[in-house]
Amino acid sequence: MKSMAIEVSGLRKSFGKQSVLSGLELSVPAGSVFALLGPNGAGKTTLIHILSTLIAPDGGKVLVGGYNVQTEQELVKQHISLTGQFAAVDEVLSAEENLRMIGRLSGLSSSQSRTRTEELLKAFDLVDAAKKRVKTYSGGMRRRLDLAISLVVDRPVIFLDEPTTGLDTVSRRALWDIISELASQGRTIFLTTQYLEEADQLADQIAVINGGRIVATGSAEQLKARVGGEVIELLNGQDEVIHTVPTTGSIQDISRTLNELVHSVPPGTRVNIRRPSLDDVFVALTTNGKEVQRV
Repeated sequence: MKSMAIEVSGLRKSFGKQSVLSGLELSVPAGSVFALLGPNGAGKTTLIHILSTLIAPDGGKVLVGGYNVQTEQELVKQHISLTGQFAAVDEVLSAEENLRMIGRLSGLSSSQSRTRTEELLKAFDLVDAAKKRVKTYSGGMRRRLDLAISLVVDRPVIFLDEPTTGLDTVSRRALWDIISELASQGRTIFLTTQYLEEADQLADQIAVINGGRIVATGSAEQLKARVGGEVIELLNGQDEVIHTVPTTGSIQDISRTLNELVHSVPPGTRVNIRRPSLDDVFVALTTNGKEVQRV
């Protein structure tokens, strides 16, 4: 049985009269990739900040690497690295200078910092731009540098708060490759994301947060199975999806659903039947307020 890198029970956090986390429960096995999905304001970033000791919880128990985030903060900090939603780099410096500076601030010697910088520049495909000022970098390059900076000192648990927000498709997929490589080295990756495809591609386990609570957990396939067997899509003349209806996947249910729809749709409406996606899961759990049992 795998040990748990992160254990959260009964976690509560409010800001003034606004309750953000309400008795949240969560467990993340060591060496896994865990994705947290939820709408804006659901509490994703607040949870990341508590796990990384940036803010204190109001109640509950939170362990990271077996250490309590309230009573053993320094030990937790030695166990984790964090990349926030926005690039935290010095734009006046080059990538090489940024990395070497963080290395020295983290306690590495000059030679150790130089060696680690060379390793990271190569690993994150920044060698050719190593001496250029960061202000000349593209969004994807900045994001790769930001992730590299968080790894100057090797930590077993990595928190990534919406790591690919604002990146184009090519840059996003390049960062996915880097995250997958980090996971293959045995690190625990905890990421928040609004890109459902990202969670589908990367995560061993996914949790959906809504209203300050975890409303579902499981693998991508397990969560999709909770929505139904097949999804019927209705498309207009411009091939735009105008309505979706989950079904059990049986011929009888699909036939019954189509018969119910046939008299209420405009002429020219077409039908597409597909497997459920994480989008369907996300909408079902966060729009309707419907709780699904853990899988």
